[in-house]
Amino acid sequence: MLIQNDLLGQLRREWRRLGRSSASCLALCELKIRHPDAGFGTLHDLCDVVDALDMKSRLTVIERAEILRVLLEDASDPLICRTLLQTLIPGIVSVCRQLRFAEGVISEPSEVLATALSFTNELIVKWAGESRQYSAPDILSALKGRMRRWICKEREALNTVSNFDQGDPPDVAASPLLTRLNSYYGSRYERVARITYLRVFEGRSLRDLARADHSSYGSLQAELKNFAIKFLL
Repeated sequence: MLIQNDLLGQLRREWRRLGRSSASCLALCELKIRHPDAGFGTLHDLCDVVDALDMKSRLTVIERAEILRVLLEDASDPLICRTLLQTLIPGIVSVCRQLRFAEGVISEPSEVLATALSFTNELIVKWAGESRQYSAPDILSALKGRMRRWICKEREALNTVSNFDQGDPPDVAASPLLTRLNSYYGSRYERVARITYLRVFEGRSLRDLARADHSSYGSLQAELKNFAIKFLL
């Protein structure tokens, strides 16, 4: 899983830059002021926080849970949100492994991991400000449910594509979605409409589409989602 390792390596490199930055030090100082009893002690920056939350650290389970609770409570700050995401990466990978990286449904494990990371970030943003005693297990449990639903939808799309391959080409008139997509050809939304067609009706992976479009996985995913919400649903 070379691509998966590359993705995790990119996250680690990005985190070393963010977690040791002056902004990181300031964010931790503010956390100490707001939560003086959370157990941040002599930690210097947010990289230290992630290291302290490692299972091999000297912190007890209760101490780690308290810090995670505080991080979720303050996760409206993008840097704190990223800190919590970084802490949860081993658990996110574990969820993907439990789901066998959607073997037989998704061709690239990196797409499954990228989707899991995106879903986790969405959950953290959604739950930011909440005080959850078991924040990490709660997030990972919710992630597993989301991933299962996503894999089911991907399997249904794959079966639909297989049926198209085995039978006659889909009738444009018989597909309201295809008709709606065609209506955007020639407009400023033609590009995203064509990509949506390739994703839905030809079953192309989002990773392949992003590469062909010369855009990032996350930005293309967000663009397709916004297009679907605004113009297709």
